[in-house]
Amino acid sequence: MDIKYSIFDPTGNITALVETRVANAEQPAIADEIMKAHPQVEQVGFVYFVPGRPVPALLRMAGGEFCGNATMSAAALYLMRSGEETDSVRVNVSGVSRPIEVSLKAKDDGSYDAGVQMPEALEISIQKLRSNVADASMTVVRMEGISHIVIESFSGLYSLKDDKQAAEQLVRDWCSELGADCLGLMFLEGDGTSWKLTPLVYVPGADTMFWENSCASGTAAVGMYMASKLEETVDMTINEPAGTMRVSSDPEVRKTIIYGNTKLICDN
Repeated sequence: MDIKYSIFDPTGNITALVETRVANAEQPAIADEIMKAHPQVEQVGFVYFVPGRPVPALLRMAGGEFCGNATMSAAALYLMRSGEETDSVRVNVSGVSRPIEVSLKAKDDGSYDAGVQMPEALEISIQKLRSNVADASMTVVRMEGISHIVIESFSGLYSLKDDKQAAEQLVRDWCSELGADCLGLMFLEGDGTSWKLTPLVYVPGADTMFWENSCASGTAAVGMYMASKLEETVDMTINEPAGTMRVSSDPEVRKTIIYGNTKLICDN
């Protein structure tokens, strides 16, 4: 089967988008083949475009999860394929019940600056999960299609950032324990003005585990968590392994937007 796909770079979270129609059950295997051919690819989504509709773009991730970086990349690809002159694209994405609004601005280098209005947290809570680590109480941000555990540098769990084997086993265990579609561990350090995020994401539906170069939904989860904790609007620029992302979260109106950049790097 001849598979048409493109590869995007949204802040280093390299994403392949497949345009060939593929049955959902076959998508994980196709995704695995693409990731074997392109080891830098961290995730694969499958897109379908219908110009002229109120929601013209459909994105399904290989594991059925939600992904913010793939969403902004799918919106950019839609503009490239449709030729429409618009600064906003609505995308139906796996894992979430409502279309996602993506604002886009083309840059001279061929990339797009993007703002993605993220699905709001279903719940932000402190939970105690099974662990061999002394302090197993943690903040869980449940979102549609994905959940994240935010681990700040003062937590006894923060040492997992430097113990990759233990962290990867625990994210599998905790994903199952929480019944999450997909689970990220967001290791966060900062002093209130400067922030650094190290994301680990496990997707059981696609059986993938990556220490990601950036994570849009994890960035959103951090913003929602901090807004809830401080009980005020936050606007954070966060340094991630491959660059920076920004999140603005208003807890009163429950609106969170992440800002990033995406660029086509390969078109097969």
